[in-house]
Amino acid sequence: MRVPMVDLRPVAKGESLNFQTIVIGAGGGGLAAAVAAREEGASVLLLEKRGAAGGNTALARGIFAADSPVQKRMKIDAPKDELFRTAMSYAHWKTNPRIVRAFMDKSGDTIRWLEEKGLRFEDVLNYNNVGRRFFHVPEGRGAGLVKLLVKKCEEMGVRLLYGTAAKKILTNEKGKVIGVLAATKEKELRIVGQSVIIATGGYSGNRELLKKYYPDYTEDLCLHGSPNMGDGLLMATGIGAATEGLGILHLRGPRFPESSYIAVVAEEPNTIWVNKEGERFIDEATAFYWPEAGNALNRQPYKIAYTLFDEKIKKGFMEQGMIKGVAHFPPGTKMTELEKELRLQLDKGTIKRSDSWGEIAGWIGVSPNVLQDVIEEYNSFCDQRCDGLFAKDPRFLQPLRTPPYYAVKCVQSFHGTIGGIKINHHMEVLDQRGHPIAGLYAAGIDTGGWESDTYCVTLSGSAFGFALNSGRIAGENAFRYISKEA
Repeated sequence: MRVPMVDLRPVAKGESLNFQTIVIGAGGGGLAAAVAAREEGASVLLLEKRGAAGGNTALARGIFAADSPVQKRMKIDAPKDELFRTAMSYAHWKTNPRIVRAFMDKSGDTIRWLEEKGLRFEDVLNYNNVGRRFFHVPEGRGAGLVKLLVKKCEEMGVRLLYGTAAKKILTNEKGKVIGVLAATKEKELRIVGQSVIIATGGYSGNRELLKKYYPDYTEDLCLHGSPNMGDGLLMATGIGAATEGLGILHLRGPRFPESSYIAVVAEEPNTIWVNKEGERFIDEATAFYWPEAGNALNRQPYKIAYTLFDEKIKKGFMEQGMIKGVAHFPPGTKMTELEKELRLQLDKGTIKRSDSWGEIAGWIGVSPNVLQDVIEEYNSFCDQRCDGLFAKDPRFLQPLRTPPYYAVKCVQSFHGTIGGIKINHHMEVLDQRGHPIAGLYAAGIDTGGWESDTYCVTLSGSAFGFALNSGRIAGENAFRYISKEA
């Protein structure tokens, strides 16, 4: 199909903007939606309130996909039917199976779509050894993918307006979408459009919305991702959209917010985690399943945990490397700067080091006898190669007997929110009666129905993958809608 040219000049004062599709948000979902709609032949405007594209996608590492060309070339068996069943079973069928199915069916083709645009994939991983090999790692990670899709938008004639915040979705007397009210620092823009796609990345930066919808909220809740303010959710509900999945977080689990270097160590499976009362509360190897570790932490007093390790374990991190690792510190990474980082945080008083467990107990605020008993019990489990309490994998049972000992105070953390706007499998936004709002679509973590109350780490990369796939589906269906309306 011939793609018409679009004027890419800056917005002139008093200029009237008229596009067939308006995409709100230039993260992974919005970029994919803009490119997909433009490929179909729509004139597309992409609004981004920040000064650059990317959002959470720029921070992401790998994309979930089933039956992709990359997997097939590498002889990796990752059938979409089986992975669909895995997703639904993990969610206990609390999710919308048609949305999940649409995601699964599109996922492999989206890898093809990206490869044809020039994206190369470094590998397809079995992420943290918790599932099949479906975690597609692009060159340059998420930031590299963002760069590529921005370039495609510019080449294809998608008009990008940075520093431009959408304020309101405009509808006519029949409830059909007719455009967007937006604003820059200098002026307000009334943009005419036949379809709108919301891809604003959730409400993780909006503390008032988190307090309202997330029952386990604390002021210490630590955000890893982009602090998005819920603009899409507020605009959609403002014109009658229904909601689904409000209050679901992409939990990370215990996190040391003062240093990303020490935070990685604090999540390792060969450490011990105790709560504010000095008690173990989890099989620490659940660190591989970090959303589930987050669930366990939510049950603890004040949602605080302390990671404990000794000098021998510390030297293991420095000399042998990480076991689990994460992101920029993959398994095997030698934490050569750990001593320096620990010394810095010790000077700040944010962690504790001592030759005495009793002194560490005092720092935590528990009886020395309580903590000593916990350590002795755990050490006996290590000696027996059997965790008699939580059945921790014996590979990760390392006793704590070599002083000095370390305690790292951790809080609950999350990557972002998941859920909010109710959609169907066409990515159409639904009203309170379950009917599509004509011309309105949504993609990515702004939407609900595709993930249950605990992020499925067994299918890691799903959030990144869903953003791209739902964006493509939304862009394609937005074009089909405006074609029918023409």
